[in-house]
Amino acid sequence: MNLREVTADEIESLAVGAWVLGTGGGGNPYLSLLNMRALYREGHRVRLMAAADLDDDAWIGVVAGMGAPLVGAERLNDSRTFARAARLMEEHTGRPFDGLMAMEIGGGNAVRPFMAAAHLGLPVIDSDTMGRAYPELQMTSAAIGRVKPCPLTFVDVRGLEAVIDTVPTWKWAERVGRKIVVEYGSTAATCQPPCTGAEVKRWGIHGTVTKAIAIGGAVRQAQRCHDDPVAAILSVAPGKLLYRGKVIDVARRTTEGFLRGVLRFDGLDDWKGSAMTVNFQNEWIVAWLDGEPVAMTPDLICVLDSVSGEAVGSETVRYGQRVTVIALPSPEVFLSPRGLDHVGPRAFGYDIDFRSVFSA
Repeated sequence: MNLREVTADEIESLAVGAWVLGTGGGGNPYLSLLNMRALYREGHRVRLMAAADLDDDAWIGVVAGMGAPLVGAERLNDSRTFARAARLMEEHTGRPFDGLMAMEIGGGNAVRPFMAAAHLGLPVIDSDTMGRAYPELQMTSAAIGRVKPCPLTFVDVRGLEAVIDTVPTWKWAERVGRKIVVEYGSTAATCQPPCTGAEVKRWGIHGTVTKAIAIGGAVRQAQRCHDDPVAAILSVAPGKLLYRGKVIDVARRTTEGFLRGVLRFDGLDDWKGSAMTVNFQNEWIVAWLDGEPVAMTPDLICVLDSVSGEAVGSETVRYGQRVTVIALPSPEVFLSPRGLDHVGPRAFGYDIDFRSVFSA
């Protein structure tokens, strides 16, 4: 088994890169980063391993926060709740974990497995099940692969704990789990249905921790050298520049455990005179340029601060911000007919056919 220690500097880059891959959602990684800084100061260290090195019968916990990003920004993270969510799953299944991995590499959920792993002494797998962030449990590569959708655990900082032992589908897991999270106050630490090593190797989206670290490292280096951080992102990730503009309006509301709304921009530079609108459900879902859809899920729509290159989230975007919008390509698993059923525009209620920014 090939394990390597993740440095404190890589954790910093992971947080920046994960925020870019969060496509507006997943929760700002900053609070999770503060937890990791404290844990590393206390002497904790986390090791990273490739999915290819897993034994087929390894038992892997999938750790994530669940809820509305705006609430997650108001209620501080506690690394012990994520460790407890994993431990509760071990107690329920009667089987200890061999490692942990992220449900989504986007946003704060990229860092939360590291928070739990630091307490539990487990490695983190360099994979996830989204390759980005998505708002619902059935929007994963595990769900597309028909990995078993249960059990799930939910832990609240006040000591509330719940286990969903049996559900028939991932959509039911989302429906029941979301009700629990809403009752907890629209945020909770969770351990998603565990995967075997064979399932991780077959259905995981691999190398995503390394990818997030590379993106974050490029942004941080550009900031130090006063280079263009957006160009730096596009130098390490195969993406396309879509738009530059200024935020002129944002309408958002927290409902049913999600942050939903509409974001509007007025164009700058080459886009002066053109208007962009982005609809979101935690994450940026569809971008419209002068009324026509130009980018949509499962391609990644990333709204970046034009000066710093750091991501702008749906819960933090504000009037007057100068932003650059880029697109990054979707993981292949979501481009299949079954994948588009789970995460294409119609999965979010938009009656449009998926057209990739990266189509020839």
